[in-house]
Amino acid sequence: MTTSRLFVCASLLLGLAACNNTPQAPEKEFAYVSNGGSNNVSVIDLNDLRLVANLATGNSPTGVTANPVKDEVYVVNSGSGTLTVIDTAQNRIAGTIAVGATPFYAAVSADGKRAYVANSDSDTVSVLDLDRHLKVADIAVGKKPGLARVSPDGKTVVVSNRGSDTASILDTATGRVRATLALCHQPEDIAILPDGSKAYVSCSGDNKVAAVDLKSAKLLAFLTVGSTPVQLALKPDGGEIFVPNFNADTLSSLNTSAVEVSGSFVAGDNPDHVLVNGDNSLLFVSNFGSSSVTVFDVTTRKFIVAVPTGKGPDALALNSTETLLLVADSGSGDVSVVRLDKRQSKKSQALPTPRLFTMIPTGERPNSIVIKSPRTH
Repeated sequence: MTTSRLFVCASLLLGLAACNNTPQAPEKEFAYVSNGGSNNVSVIDLNDLRLVANLATGNSPTGVTANPVKDEVYVVNSGSGTLTVIDTAQNRIAGTIAVGATPFYAAVSADGKRAYVANSDSDTVSVLDLDRHLKVADIAVGKKPGLARVSPDGKTVVVSNRGSDTASILDTATGRVRATLALCHQPEDIAILPDGSKAYVSCSGDNKVAAVDLKSAKLLAFLTVGSTPVQLALKPDGGEIFVPNFNADTLSSLNTSAVEVSGSFVAGDNPDHVLVNGDNSLLFVSNFGSSSVTVFDVTTRKFIVAVPTGKGPDALALNSTETLLLVADSGSGDVSVVRLDKRQSKKSQALPTPRLFTMIPTGERPNSIVIKSPRTH
């Protein structure tokens, strides 16, 4: 796995049997796909399922993040030390902000006003004012920070420092490090619970996940999972985290209230990214080594189907109605589009039948996807 792939989280976050609970599709909706080998972002119209633009960015774009309030998407360019701003109402580049050296991802606050970018080769986190498109601070953290995550209330930022095996906890009001905690080896991804009470940090070098109490800034436990855990996928209800163990071909599940490993089950070859749908019923797993996405029932852990994709499937994203699953195929330079038939009703418990619908060419090494519907036209 490349270094850039280790830290792109998604974030983030199919025709179609009508369902009374199915959200109404937006008038316009686009997928933004960062292409690490082409130095651009592909824009895909999700209503027509076609590529509408390739927007030039900086060098080696990795993480792509949507602003929850503004018509903007942010692309972090790890080779340039910059962040590219995309105006999603016009699908054009709206600006570039210099950050630090070798960033991978931007975490955006829920109010859409701040972004936090961990700079791996600067040992800092850059704080960005998204209204003015300016960097307002650099905060020194541990060595080789790979990722920053902001809590739902915007008061805390957690940073995984790969080079020092620590996590930095930042107070956003003061712009200072509130605590530095010793963790397991090579901390990578971070998941913060919806209530902001705890953070979980995957450690790929120790096959563990660290649980941290954010109020007291203290380590709660080390949870042993499978070999090479990288990404953490939090259920929307916050009750469970799924961990793909890349070199064990398994998934581990963590109970977030009990702070314990609740189970493990087999995935495909080299499971890479995991995504849970909005009603906590379906689990999607991209299998980097077997060029497929496997689908499981979250409650029963029952395997439903394996859907073929392009080569090296990586990041995953669902459209707003959860009727399309998009898969970034890093090895074949395209996005696989999987259609999901919605359940007919809660009583019938009819399972969906995911299937590959089409593949849309992008640039080289697509590695991150975000979905955005413009609020203004």
